[in-house]
Amino acid sequence: MSAYDPAKEGAKTAIDDDMSYVDYLALDPILGSQRPKSSAHDEMLFIIQHQTSELWMRLALHELTTARDALRRGAFPSVFKMLTRVARIFEQLNGAWDVLRTMTPSEYSEFREDLGSSSGFQSHQYRLIEFILGNRNQAMMKVHEHRSDLHRMLTQELSVPSLYHVALEQLQSGVGIEFDANVFRMDGPHQADEAVKEAWATVYRDPEAHWTLYELAEKLVDLEDYFRRWRFNHVTTVERIIGFKRGTGGTSGVPYLRRMLEVELFPELWKMRGDL
Repeated sequence: MSAYDPAKEGAKTAIDDDMSYVDYLALDPILGSQRPKSSAHDEMLFIIQHQTSELWMRLALHELTTARDALRRGAFPSVFKMLTRVARIFEQLNGAWDVLRTMTPSEYSEFREDLGSSSGFQSHQYRLIEFILGNRNQAMMKVHEHRSDLHRMLTQELSVPSLYHVALEQLQSGVGIEFDANVFRMDGPHQADEAVKEAWATVYRDPEAHWTLYELAEKLVDLEDYFRRWRFNHVTTVERIIGFKRGTGGTSGVPYLRRMLEVELFPELWKMRGDL
């Protein structure tokens, strides 16, 4: 059997004057951006795992900001599609921990000191995702003061309603309940509110009458479900590799990450389930 020749089926093989795969994806700078600080074999894994995670978060931010705008307009089908996509992005991020967990404590110790004080704790994209979803802990802003451009980006996000704020605007108009102004505060993390919990419970007690809000609620729960799994996998991966050592960024490491597991993005959607 002769070797397959794609050119015989019309594949374009002469692309000197046209856009190529490498050009379109800007692969040269992307594939050249892995610059290990040590000679340790596993540092490449560590760098690529975090770089690809940041790329997935870049897409999550693209989807979340567009979903928020669409939700404000009441374009629910588009919102549902995008929130589903974000949940699946976090499924991909969860899979990345599985790859990183193939690295042992001995292998990580070969290059850990070369990280200096750098840490995933300093990821501005992760912080922006938290802020967009409603977990607006302003104490976290201090981590980004060394980069005025990133600090400005995060400050801008804190000046507009979160995705959950916009969802609650749709909820109160849909069920005819006006929430206290404190529900929409933008200077701190969202706190569970009894009236909001009861409004969501109203939706769940009669899904047929409130189907759009019912579906919105489930999309939000699905997103947070995958987000929680990502946080849990982060904790177990860190504990598996470094135990209870302090993080490179100065946090307490595993104890800090375990506290983050207690944070609820959309608390009323979880708390009202026991009332049904």
